[in-house]
Amino acid sequence: MLIGVPKEIFPSENRVALIPAGIQTLLNAGFEVVVQSGAGDKAHFGDDEYRNCGASIAPDAASLYGQVDIVLKIRQPLEQELPLLKEGTTLICMLDAWFNQPLVKQLAERKVRSFALEFIPRTTRAQSMDVLSSMGAISGYRSVLAGAMALPQYFPMLMTAAGTIHPARVFIIGAGVAGLMAISTARRLGAVVEAYDTRAEVREQVESLGAKFVEFDLPQEQGGATGGYATQKSEEFYKAQREQMTAKVSQADLVITTAAIPGKQSPRLITKEMLHFMKKGSVIVDLAAERGGNVEGTVAGEKVYLDGVTIIGYTDHHSRVPVHASQLLTKNISTFLLNMSKDGQLNVNMEDDIVAATLVTEDGEIKHAGLKALIEKE
Repeated sequence: MLIGVPKEIFPSENRVALIPAGIQTLLNAGFEVVVQSGAGDKAHFGDDEYRNCGASIAPDAASLYGQVDIVLKIRQPLEQELPLLKEGTTLICMLDAWFNQPLVKQLAERKVRSFALEFIPRTTRAQSMDVLSSMGAISGYRSVLAGAMALPQYFPMLMTAAGTIHPARVFIIGAGVAGLMAISTARRLGAVVEAYDTRAEVREQVESLGAKFVEFDLPQEQGGATGGYATQKSEEFYKAQREQMTAKVSQADLVITTAAIPGKQSPRLITKEMLHFMKKGSVIVDLAAERGGNVEGTVAGEKVYLDGVTIIGYTDHHSRVPVHASQLLTKNISTFLLNMSKDGQLNVNMEDDIVAATLVTEDGEIKHAGLKALIEKE
């Protein structure tokens, strides 16, 4: 079977789904690989590198899509790419399916078999395929660097002839993959770090990285986490949380918010009223900006200044380090593909929990039960 890697055309996307170093693994598994010319340019991988590693080069997207059996992408296909997907093609990418229901219906109508990488379960066996964890770690790291560059002060404590500089205080909301990486990065830069999460079980991880774990007195609600993610809470819970969080954000120089709920808009954790109590010149990096943001006033993809506070809503942190991001995604995506392959052929086994969780469309139907119910309901 022939694997195709097209050039990503999603705005601000610099990553590529397969780097040259990952091609030999697929060749050894019995596949052939064709890469669209220029697909790796923004990630600093040239066509000659792909050729030297055993791939062939397609001159344009139409040529690539017209000949391949399997398409490996990072972002979901855009409107101009859909007509290029021929019937029977297998598409593997981050579909962002909960928020792209019309696309899901179109893929079914075109009889494209599609897999959504964001649906990979957070289990031990699937760790090497988990694209959200790989990219979350990058976002956590980059969020601290973005915050440090926007903050009008140093991070570490410095004792100089001109006086002592006190360390920056960083408050991180959410101790998932991104939050934990943000904690370790901020600590390495010399900040005093505190972190909060609704899941008390992450306390040990937070403290092991040198941060103080913050606890709030909040209403007890069922369901701490689902599949490694915090679950959605009631408005009463969020109101009580915001009231107690005001005191913490008012003390911080940098706040990083990471709260995301799969398939839902991001919970609002910091209101405009809370911004008024923050220090002038303080910074918030909102890693949930793409889904509405954890902060009232966040603008996705932009840096804004509101009531004396800089709010950074960049949604492409991982795309700003495309070399390592592409390297990690190559491992994730290749491992996912090889898990359901044998002798260069796809072997889609629905008894495999990873395959069953990620299959979205096949044979003209929507196979993902949750998406199907949601789309039919509408």
